[in-house]
Amino acid sequence: MSAPRRPSGPKREGPAVRRTRTPGADGHTGRAPGPDGAQPRHGPGNGPARRRPDGARHGDGPPGDGPPWRRFRPPGPPRPPRPPVPLRLGNPARRINIGLAGMAVVLSLFAGRLVQLQGLDSKVFAAKAASLRVREEKLPARRGSITDVNGHPMAVTVEARQISADPEKIPADKRDEVAGRLAAVLGVPKDGIAGKLAKTGTRYALLARDVPLGVASRVMDLDIDGVNSTPHFQRLYPGGDLAGGLIGFVGDDGDGLTGVEHTYDTQLSGKDGRQTIEIGGTGQRIPMTRSTRQEPVAGKGVRLTIDRDIQWAAQQAITRQVRTTGARSGSVIVLDVRTGQVLAMANAPEVDLRDWRSVPPAGWGNRAVSEVFEPGSTGKVVTAAAALQTGAVRPETVFEVHDKYRCADRVLGDAHPHPPERLTFTGIIAESSNVGTIMAAERVTDQSLYTMLRSFGFGARTGSGAYGEEAGLLPKRETWSGSQRCTIAFGQGVSVTALQMAGVYQAIANGGVRVAPRVVAGTTGADGGFVPAPAPKRTRVISERTARDITTMLEAAVAAEEGTGSLAAIDGYRVAGKTGTAQRYDERCRGYCGYTATFVGFTPADAPRLVALAVLQAPENGHFGGEIAAPVFKEVMTFALKTRKIPPTGTTPPSVRMGTDG
Repeated sequence: MSAPRRPSGPKREGPAVRRTRTPGADGHTGRAPGPDGAQPRHGPGNGPARRRPDGARHGDGPPGDGPPWRRFRPPGPPRPPRPPVPLRLGNPARRINIGLAGMAVVLSLFAGRLVQLQGLDSKVFAAKAASLRVREEKLPARRGSITDVNGHPMAVTVEARQISADPEKIPADKRDEVAGRLAAVLGVPKDGIAGKLAKTGTRYALLARDVPLGVASRVMDLDIDGVNSTPHFQRLYPGGDLAGGLIGFVGDDGDGLTGVEHTYDTQLSGKDGRQTIEIGGTGQRIPMTRSTRQEPVAGKGVRLTIDRDIQWAAQQAITRQVRTTGARSGSVIVLDVRTGQVLAMANAPEVDLRDWRSVPPAGWGNRAVSEVFEPGSTGKVVTAAAALQTGAVRPETVFEVHDKYRCADRVLGDAHPHPPERLTFTGIIAESSNVGTIMAAERVTDQSLYTMLRSFGFGARTGSGAYGEEAGLLPKRETWSGSQRCTIAFGQGVSVTALQMAGVYQAIANGGVRVAPRVVAGTTGADGGFVPAPAPKRTRVISERTARDITTMLEAAVAAEEGTGSLAAIDGYRVAGKTGTAQRYDERCRGYCGYTATFVGFTPADAPRLVALAVLQAPENGHFGGEIAAPVFKEVMTFALKTRKIPPTGTTPPSVRMGTDG
């Protein structure tokens, strides 16, 4: 049985050699193991393969003695070297085309962006670029002046500068030095400036305001990078505290905060202008560059009705009396009878407009129109007007007056105990009897008295134009209790301001015609032209005869020996007036504690020209109006008569009957 054939493969050159395999012990055909039983190295068999000796032929040797010998095959001739494989070169055209396409895309993007910047969005980016070097500045309008009735300045505006800095432009190691140099010129503490320069996160620090032009020029001569000087207007008040509560003041931004400065802020402030300039990296203006400018429009001036000289005299008098009596406060009003113009509106204490920041806000107001009080006996003229106007009584009507009087659930009385007296209605007013006034009021209806109070302006603002004016208090007639109608008759249970009470006497002095008081005479334009304020409202409150009768009663209160207002008498002049002493309601004691002392009157009594009122709140040394308020009236009125050149009339007061013996 022949051995299996090897798979066919490529034939080698040389003689063919036949190979055989002998079955082994395990029945498999293979090489016979060697004498020691080891398998041949090249695979299973019965013995090691041995090279056939030279010249031996296939099949020589004993059978079973091993595999047949292989015929030696000499090596053939060397193979020739393989030819080199040729390199396949790529086609560069494709890569070049891709690269060119990519470059074209990039260039087209650049070109598109360039078109956008230069063509489509050029104005936008030009504006952004310009904003980096163009600065818009506000050109503040000059605020209008406030003058008295004669044109004397009470509040004026002058040119000044504001000094500011950009902290980021001042190196940290130079700030202390810069602060020292600036402080030396500005005359302010160095630490304050150093603290402002040390602020982080801001490009603006205000170092000083209201800097005079000369000082600002010296600051800029220091040539400190980041320090700027900008135009600014400074508000000055030549009179200091003169009419401070009436005039008011402006804040840091130039807007009016109180007084006339606030009420007439629109007219005074004008309209700010604008300008645009180009600046360099240091923040300084670039010369010879384009700029736009819108000129500011100056504010209008306001002319007050106040007479500076009379205001000064009134303020001096009330300040001195507040100090003398230990009063909490005081006010003086002077009115022109015919026009209603306020010639003086003084308060004590008064805010100093040059240093208003040092005064608590409670002291900024104008007490003459904001502080209300019960008028006391000065309010009896309204009861007299109601009684005379309705014909319920006449000046010579006689009443038997006791010092006590029961009214509903209360017992009311006069200021001083006295035996029963027979007094005319003129005597009741002249001697200021509470009981007599109640008896006269009982002859008129509550509605008549309420209507008269309303007609004289109780419970309503006067419309004077003064800032912070209060309306006072007049209870509705339906709410009056039995005793309240009695207390209202002699000036308790209602409240007024000093200006309201002065207005009551102005109407009586003006023949019964009430002229609304006012503090502003008009405005002046930039050309100096004066525009008067609208004419005040004129209202007839009582008849001329009633006004004349009340004037006679008030003149008796000053001239008669029994009158309570003798300390208000002025040599050579006929004076008509009334004292008032009212219990003062105070929230501090949650009731009535202390007094309000008042005197109000007019002169000349037979041809009235001026009305004046003086009031003191919570005096400690004396409390009767005839004792502490009447002298203030006399001092102020005497000065005002001389200032206004009002001569005495030369007449004598009429003889009046105050009472009867029987």
